[in-house]
Amino acid sequence: MPAIIIIGAQWGDEGKGKIVDFLAEKANMVIRYSGGNNAGHTVVNQYGQFGLHLMPSGIFNPSVVCVIGNGVVVDPAVLLKEIDLLQARGVDTSHLIVSSRAHLIMPYHILLDGLEEEAKGGGALGTTKMGVGPAYVDKMARLGIRVGDLLEREAFHRRLSEVIFHKNILLTRVYGKAPVSVDEIFDTYCKYADRLAPYIKETDILVEKALEDGKLVLLEGAQGTLLDIDFGTYPYVTSSSPSAGGACTGLGISPRKIGHILGIFKCYPTRVGGGPMPTEIKDEIGQLIRERGHEYGTTTGRARRCGWFDGVGARYSSRINSFTDVAITRLDIFDTLETIKICTSYMVDGTRMDNFPASIDVLQKCQPVYEEMPGWRVPTSDIRHFEKLPPAAQNYIRRIEQLIKAPISLVSVGPRREQTIWLKAIV
Repeated sequence: MPAIIIIGAQWGDEGKGKIVDFLAEKANMVIRYSGGNNAGHTVVNQYGQFGLHLMPSGIFNPSVVCVIGNGVVVDPAVLLKEIDLLQARGVDTSHLIVSSRAHLIMPYHILLDGLEEEAKGGGALGTTKMGVGPAYVDKMARLGIRVGDLLEREAFHRRLSEVIFHKNILLTRVYGKAPVSVDEIFDTYCKYADRLAPYIKETDILVEKALEDGKLVLLEGAQGTLLDIDFGTYPYVTSSSPSAGGACTGLGISPRKIGHILGIFKCYPTRVGGGPMPTEIKDEIGQLIRERGHEYGTTTGRARRCGWFDGVGARYSSRINSFTDVAITRLDIFDTLETIKICTSYMVDGTRMDNFPASIDVLQKCQPVYEEMPGWRVPTSDIRHFEKLPPAAQNYIRRIEQLIKAPISLVSVGPRREQTIWLKAIV
């Protein structure tokens, strides 16, 4: 059975965790392929509510093999804390596997992340300061340390000493900070290694075997397409490729093994940190949506900026990823609104623009052209069939489908698994 990629189609926080947890009931393997613990996936199920940061959202199904792929950067302290929290609440984590090729977030990455943001002053990007960006920088600069290196103590110490030599020059001579200790970091990470060793494997072989055996494999993205390092609102982006192409390189499988690409859109996009957001709502409606949707970061707790649905950005995301299916989440948050706006194009210096610009300077000038639709003003959270939705809600969903030019297969009307409406089955 071909794999299914589950992609955040906006600026992240679209509800991927809920959808993955829901689909994982039928899956055999769930894999995180990008990002680090700067991601936060909220899941609500029979165990309660969870905010996952590194753990694949399929972990709640004990029959699902959960994989952290090579494209992820792993902070072992965060991963072990997450394992402990899940186990304390009765969740079995023995079916977790961590790729030996995944890169590690080290203490100097976290330190440098904060120093670099501070040095940028008013031009700071608004990173989570968790070391994710610097870890990816080291990966590309061939200064990274991988999860599998933890299993070879002598080689790990030698590699760590070489890298820290360079980092201490940067810390002391550029930032005027104290150097970090090789021995302290080595001892700490050896303790992490003792606990993580049973989970560490070469994952590409296991994934290939699962696909050959016809197993259902879900590839779980982090963040969203508009934060992609290549195709997002650069430089206000993440340091990895959360789009569909990143799934193959972040895991080690061929694009020919992909059967479905499921894009997750929230009825209203949100983003945290800096960067332009053409449809941002800055009045009391935006605050109402934020409070009704509890739009505060799972990872940082920061208030998310909320906006009307951006059809231009959505169309771009759909084109970049070639979605075969789409999920619309948080429909119920609009239940109290009298009218709802959808952005269908932009105006820039008096010229209409239908395509999402590559230039951040152009995007900052974009003024949304809105289409206004009537709200439905009745509760939808208990509805389980599309034809039972209020006509205005059905029209809203169909209008989004027209704008993104991809079929909507499911609609979410709440955080729980059962609060999901299928329009077309994909598993």
